[in-house]
Amino acid sequence: MNDMRFTERNVDSTEIKIRAKNVDVFYGETHAIKGVDVDIPEKTVTAFIGPSGCGKSTFLRCLNRMNDTIDTCRVTGDIKLDDEDIYDKRVDPVQLRAKVGMVFQKPNPFPKSIYDNVAYGPRIHGLAGNKAELDQIVEKSLRRAALWGEVKDRLDAPGTGLSGGQQQRLCIARAVATEPEVLLMDEPCSALDPIATAQVEELIDELRARYSVVIVTHSMQQAARVSQKTAFFHLGELVEFGETGAIFTKPEDPRTESYITGRIG
Repeated sequence: MNDMRFTERNVDSTEIKIRAKNVDVFYGETHAIKGVDVDIPEKTVTAFIGPSGCGKSTFLRCLNRMNDTIDTCRVTGDIKLDDEDIYDKRVDPVQLRAKVGMVFQKPNPFPKSIYDNVAYGPRIHGLAGNKAELDQIVEKSLRRAALWGEVKDRLDAPGTGLSGGQQQRLCIARAVATEPEVLLMDEPCSALDPIATAQVEELIDELRARYSVVIVTHSMQQAARVSQKTAFFHLGELVEFGETGAIFTKPEDPRTESYITGRIG
């Protein structure tokens, strides 16, 4: 099978990184996502908000083909990363997920050392020629995840021994170690205490200088704090998408206003 590898490009910050057109998702007979069109900009934090079960996490998982792992799931429509179709048969999903990293709701470090958690992706993708290069990647990734100072003297300690907030930052370091262009975050703070949440939110703000970040959050306050663009999902539909400030202060759709003011949710 030919790998269709994604080209590295320097793009202007106003350019579109991911274009989704007429995306539908089915779980068996259930129509979970209905005709979603959205353009996700380069080097911006885009938040997906909406009530539980509205489809925001399902749609997020379309962006790196995580739904491929569910037998009953079928995705139709077009999703392009830098104008390349991520569902093209020539695309290797493993290569795609190196480009479109993911951080999950619950911190899920591997049962390995802190060092090996971060080194895992670069090793399987052959990104380091020797131990010195791998050491550099591990340090750089831990620095980008604002964790290096806390763990640099115990890289051989198990990642599972860190606090919840540190584990989540370790998972972010693991995700950025393969030099992705997009970071998907599925409610990355919902299992964390307020202090750890604030640290991760601050980190998200720093990461957008380098990556396009897409975050699913159940917290409207979090979306307002960290994102520049917000998409509101309801019953499998993308109801409204725009500048975060406008979505929260001047929503155009009455369903968005009802959600933001607490009448639905």
